[in-house]
Amino acid sequence: MNPDLDRLQPYPFEKLSALKSGIVPAGPPEHIGLYIGEPKHPTPAVVTETLLEHLHGLASYPTTKGAAALRVAIAQWLMRRFGLPGGSIDPERHVLPVNGTREALFAFAQAVVDRRDGPAVLMPNPFYQIYEGAALLAGAEPWFVPCTAATGWAPDFASVPDAVWRRCQLLYLCSPGNPTGAVLDLATLERLITLADRHDFIIAADECYSEIYADESAPPPGLLEAAARLGRTDWRRCVAFHSLSKRSNAPGLRSGFVAGDPEVLERFLLYRTYHGCAMPLPVQAASARAWSDEAHVVANRAAYREKFAAVLDTLGGCLAVERPAASFYLWPRTPVDDAEFARGLYARENVTVLPGSFLSRAAGGANPGAGHVRIALVAPLDECVEAARRIRRHTESLI
Repeated sequence: MNPDLDRLQPYPFEKLSALKSGIVPAGPPEHIGLYIGEPKHPTPAVVTETLLEHLHGLASYPTTKGAAALRVAIAQWLMRRFGLPGGSIDPERHVLPVNGTREALFAFAQAVVDRRDGPAVLMPNPFYQIYEGAALLAGAEPWFVPCTAATGWAPDFASVPDAVWRRCQLLYLCSPGNPTGAVLDLATLERLITLADRHDFIIAADECYSEIYADESAPPPGLLEAAARLGRTDWRRCVAFHSLSKRSNAPGLRSGFVAGDPEVLERFLLYRTYHGCAMPLPVQAASARAWSDEAHVVANRAAYREKFAAVLDTLGGCLAVERPAASFYLWPRTPVDDAEFARGLYARENVTVLPGSFLSRAAGGANPGAGHVRIALVAPLDECVEAARRIRRHTESLI
């Protein structure tokens, strides 16, 4: 067996199951789960109907590179969404469809990391655990960049020693952030591109929450947008990851894409050809339709805004929490240990949230996720409000 498998830590939801093991909730009989980032809004009809219309495509093998129509739809969406120069995204060279960004984010490290040179893979902390697993199985050392209240929950890149930057082969970004919803500004992204040039590493920008944000007039910027501002439309060292799971409420479609540096994508395509992960043709057709429609995305944001407003009003300041700039998570500070808070909330109120310490690692003498919980506002509005009432009741019992 691959010995690096033994380096993997239990997934956060495994830890959560162990935390809840043996508990029979004493509170309301209806369980409300706000622990996993699985959207519960309906998948748009334009997506499901297109999927059904193209089921005859199951009779053909898809190509790993994907159909031209899908790559064109993605390229047009990228240029439209991030204000990129016309023609700067070539569907033939700059776009590669993937079966959901989770598998792509993991596979990417396997393709780009050279394990012979003592590599480091940098990632935010707290973080999406796929980054860590990808680094470990690629033979690299994960380096955790702390995200704290002091930096507005953005990674503290200034804390990374020069020696680590010199070993860095891959930097994972997550903006908007999971679990905090923090958004990296263009100036920060531009500085990171300059660092990548200096130290010769690749930036993998996980932008899967980019279409869920608070201010309709201020969408979160992206890595390719920052590169374009620098006049870098060769996209060198820059690769962005996007998904329909959150944007279009289609987590079961398993559809996303990577876009950017054509030399990197050419090698990643080679890897994926052997990996055997081509997107089924009906999914490609439905995906192209989704990337071409914005009406359902605007409506989706409005639904999340309504839930944030109602939940924060119901919580009424009982927890130290703010509306994030983007994503569908709340990241409140807990009055007691985060795992203790989550366990008690489940036992007393039958509500499940995710302890922040399960999403982070102790590094540099501190665990930046400790003392927080992640609350995913994915359930219907009435369930989110009811959960907020129960969270308030549980919190007040601890104060």
